[in-house]
Amino acid sequence: MFTIGYEGLDSERLIAALKEAEVGTLADVRAVANSRKRGFSKTALRTSLEESGIGYAHARSLGTPKAGRQAARADDAALMRRIYCEEVLDTADGGLALDELCALADRTPICLLCFEREPARCHRRVLAERMQARGFTTVDLFG
Repeated sequence: MFTIGYEGLDSERLIAALKEAEVGTLADVRAVANSRKRGFSKTALRTSLEESGIGYAHARSLGTPKAGRQAARADDAALMRRIYCEEVLDTADGGLALDELCALADRTPICLLCFEREPARCHRRVLAERMQARGFTTVDLFG
């Protein structure tokens, strides 16, 4: 399993990193899959990935709530983590969504996508840790 943040990347560099890592499906873990950055909104991203032979799955329910995104932007990883765990992962729906993500990762190599370049500042680190506890190995890609 891999993770990547698209901060500082263009879609070509993202796809090149995914192909080099032999990712089968990009798991978009943004709550809101829109972006001001060209090529990273849901439809454009899905299209370019599929044209490159990479699957796309939007795991919206595993995205960070607004308060968590604000904490990440303020570089408060501890607050972002607490908000994310309390409001998403430690809920019944969050547990089910994590189960689905793990099932996808059992079928194909996946890469978790969010914005932040540095994994420690992003909720995808928390997701990766939860998946590691279930036996997955994680590699952070930087494109």
